[in-house]
Amino acid sequence: MNGSRPPRGLGLAAILLAVAVPLAGCTSSPEPAPTTPPTATSTGAPAFSSESTTAEALAHFDEVNAATVAANARPGGRAVVDALVAAGFDKSSMQVTADTTSIGRDADSVQFSVLWGQDCLIGQVSGAGYTSQTAPVLGTGACLVGSTRAIDW
Repeated sequence: MNGSRPPRGLGLAAILLAVAVPLAGCTSSPEPAPTTPPTATSTGAPAFSSESTTAEALAHFDEVNAATVAANARPGGRAVVDALVAAGFDKSSMQVTADTTSIGRDADSVQFSVLWGQDCLIGQVSGAGYTSQTAPVLGTGACLVGSTRAIDW
């Protein structure tokens, strides 16, 4: 055996070490947990205003109505309108259907809307919960078809 030559196994170990060390940095590790919880303002969501897009207004409309329904599963039209007004929507641009039928029974659902530019934000509360959508303004300039009640409070 030649004394200046390293043992065969040692050369193979050196090659494996040379390959393994750079790859060690390529393994994935979990991201560190944030030290502070995110806040509502960190979402980057634009503030609601009269200049908001229809999509932004619908998101705010849904947020307000979801909170109203969470507080009372079957709120009347007045509770919905009052909550939307408190959240910055213009009462004069709203419509709401009656809470009761023509024979005085609770309505199966209450529909309500906010005219938003050339679009309508339309919501409905019923025994099935809350739902919403946007739709174009009707030819009449209104958002809801049929009878609505006066919002005179």
